[in-house]
Amino acid sequence: MQALIEVILPVFLVMAAGYGATRAGWLQSEAIDGLMRFAQGVAVPCVLFLGVAQLDLARDIQLEPFLAFYTGAFACFILGCLGARFLFGRPGPDCVAIGFACLFSNTLLLGLPITERAYGPDALTTNYALIALHSPLMYAFGITAMEVVKSRGLGLAMPRVLRQIGLGLVTNPLIIGITAGFAVNIFQLPVPGVAWDAVTMIGTAGIPASLFGLGGVLTRYRPDGDLRIVAMVTGLSLILHPAITYGLGQGALGLTTPELRSATLTGAMPPGINAYLFANMYGVGKKVAATSVLIGTVLAVVTAWFWLGVLP
Repeated sequence: MQALIEVILPVFLVMAAGYGATRAGWLQSEAIDGLMRFAQGVAVPCVLFLGVAQLDLARDIQLEPFLAFYTGAFACFILGCLGARFLFGRPGPDCVAIGFACLFSNTLLLGLPITERAYGPDALTTNYALIALHSPLMYAFGITAMEVVKSRGLGLAMPRVLRQIGLGLVTNPLIIGITAGFAVNIFQLPVPGVAWDAVTMIGTAGIPASLFGLGGVLTRYRPDGDLRIVAMVTGLSLILHPAITYGLGQGALGLTTPELRSATLTGAMPPGINAYLFANMYGVGKKVAATSVLIGTVLAVVTAWFWLGVLP
């Protein structure tokens, strides 16, 4: 109960404040959109830049946490696609969008603050390492899978697929922040103290602003679509993904305690807003993705508490 009160509820109360302020009409949709553009386009990239720039790459970038986390993620994508196709009879593009919702955990807006509140700022090194690959890897995989499914029988050339992937990655502010952090880290580029302090000040607003804005965004969603598919997506995201990560981390991969905590908690996060953005980009599976984000975020209050109790 202490973990629920001290670790999880403050994070979700910030989201609830954004939800309540928007529902009450104190903030209009335009204000929430502006807040999210600032958070995800400026402040959160600063958070990622600072985190990646300070990583000890030789020590903190380890293969085992990646294997544990991404094995669970891709297993859920495959099961989500197969379930959507063979249990619910959805067409190919819908299956990819639904599988992507199972794949794309909210590693940033929920995984970071919950891990930090549970174990402290020093516990975030594995989180930053996982996040550094998360958006580019997941989007590259999702876009490739969708373009391949959509182009089947249409004779579309692979350069178009590759161009779509490349444009999506190089223009993403989160990836720009991560890339800049790696550049500073690897090449030991000097950053003036005053600039570092300014970036730190902006980054400090990133997670609270994102959580508040996420609450406002969730007011736009309603439980809709096939709730059986939503149940499958949330079950895979909140239960199976962290279970696979935890099992591999405890067993074959032998993760250290900090690595196990970060990888499992990150895998235990619900589908992120990007799951809906991906579905919206292709115009398929939007109701399922939006409802999965909403319901998964609510259920994560309980499931994250469970995983905090399981972890050492």
